[in-house]
Amino acid sequence: MKIVVIGGTGLIGSKLVARLNEQGHQAVPAAPSTGVNTLTGEGVKEVLRDANVLIDVSNSPSFADDDVMTFFRTSTANLLDAAREAGVGHYVALSVVGTDRLPESGYLRAKVAQEELIEGSGLPYSLVHATQFFEFAGSIADSATTDGKVRLPGAGVQPIAAEEVAAAVGETAVGAPLNGAVEVAGPEVFGLDQWIRTVLAARHDPREVITDPQARYFGAAPDRELLPGAGARLAQTRLSEWLTRQ
Repeated sequence: MKIVVIGGTGLIGSKLVARLNEQGHQAVPAAPSTGVNTLTGEGVKEVLRDANVLIDVSNSPSFADDDVMTFFRTSTANLLDAAREAGVGHYVALSVVGTDRLPESGYLRAKVAQEELIEGSGLPYSLVHATQFFEFAGSIADSATTDGKVRLPGAGVQPIAAEEVAAAVGETAVGAPLNGAVEVAGPEVFGLDQWIRTVLAARHDPREVITDPQARYFGAAPDRELLPGAGARLAQTRLSEWLTRQ
């Protein structure tokens, strides 16, 4: 199958392209660096010509509320129009566990808008809701750092390795459209503060992680909303194993 991966040069996309090509598919990475810009529409119709599946694992370059909403609404609308014209048979998008449970987060509101456009498009689709990636621990710590201290709530999270997110997206993409969502998560539950504290300690990062129930996570105050529900697909890699490999 010809499978176009929007965001195919990024963390998840590059792993996904390699995995799909190893399986004998024609996986095509699409990103601004390859001449495909989903915001302007440049190169989108051309790359989707004769495509069987479109996978969108792209992300907004800015997480500011207005910017991220504009990105997901505009890029998704352009992709859906081009996918219809090309006769794409399966539209797959990577999203986040808990998108509809934390409306105070501008980022998650934008992901909800993206999902609503896909669901209402009339195209066969699948949504893969993933928990936080192990690889994002550093950027989460940086965003929560003030005066050299990291302040995070003890909200429950179940982080996952990016490699296993890519595997789940790939398996979903080559299967029949779900016309719904599947959740994927890591095998262990942590407090958000505990997870980041563990990663920083393993990296010999001297920053202190302070458990602060009032601290925000991308504008939201989560409790258990970031945890997957019953029936989620659980990955195998534990945090300690992932840290050992880094």
